[in-house]
Amino acid sequence: MKVKAAAVQISPVLYSRQGTVEKVVKKIRELGQQGVQFATFPETIIPYYPYFSYVLAPFALAKEHLRLLEESVTVPSAETRAIAEAAKEANMVVSIGVNERDGGSIYNTQLLFDADGTLIQRRRKLTPTYNERILWGQGDGSGLRAVDSTVGRIGQLACWEHNNPLVRYALIADGEQIHSAMYPGSFAGPLFAEQAEINIRQHALESACFVVCATAWLDADQQAQIMKDTGCPLGPISGGCFTALVSPDGQIIGEPLKADEGEVIAELDFAQIDARKRLMDARGHYNRPELLSLLIDRTPASPIHERIVPPKSDVSRAVVDQERTVAVF
Repeated sequence: MKVKAAAVQISPVLYSRQGTVEKVVKKIRELGQQGVQFATFPETIIPYYPYFSYVLAPFALAKEHLRLLEESVTVPSAETRAIAEAAKEANMVVSIGVNERDGGSIYNTQLLFDADGTLIQRRRKLTPTYNERILWGQGDGSGLRAVDSTVGRIGQLACWEHNNPLVRYALIADGEQIHSAMYPGSFAGPLFAEQAEINIRQHALESACFVVCATAWLDADQQAQIMKDTGCPLGPISGGCFTALVSPDGQIIGEPLKADEGEVIAELDFAQIDARKRLMDARGHYNRPELLSLLIDRTPASPIHERIVPPKSDVSRAVVDQERTVAVF
């Protein structure tokens, strides 16, 4: 099996959910015309990554935090339907990061649309990183899995989730063939890009899968706007871009993007997965599950857990507590 894949480096339409969605939809259609079958877009590209959380003190976040809440995406919504329709029109599987609004909370969410437009995965970043914890809620284990799609079995992780070996192993053990990796881009300088490269190349080696990695890009005007709005210097909102494809043997495919908008497009030949796993299959012959194993709780998180005690209708009958969980998803 061969799949034409694209890692997309794209700028948001800063501070605009509608504008960014329209830009993403246009890009999906353009890629579809090029015969792309799978595409990864950056972390929380809709409406934009919250750079302000990295450069402002917590007490100064309110204005920007509320603006992000207002512009975030609900699932489902007109915005998710627009992306679904574009994916269907392009006959393309699309992996994309959004700021998801759920009530008064925001989550770093990855959405995966199949080639017929069906939303086949909606997962939230398990643990927001450092400054992000002020803004985003925590995800649960329900989305920590690979899912079957038109182009193969796909797993998704966001940014520094790739630094957690057990999180990555959950997807390795679930047999992913394509791994969708997302990072913010234009963030934290060149060291951040170097670390992302290490992350995704190591994951490709360990999982023996293809990695499609996308970072975002801020142009000079957008950087100037953020600097004006937050008073931050240029350094924290520059560099950090590494949009690339990686083969199952850890090799970069083509030329990675470290600046400007664009995409890296290449054909993924699944025969390379078998060639790598013949030597090292971390979920198979190179595994020792009787010695080392991973326990995952995939129960969806819920804000409500009801404990119901039935009335005593028979004194000889023991009263048993029954717990019912109301799922979020």
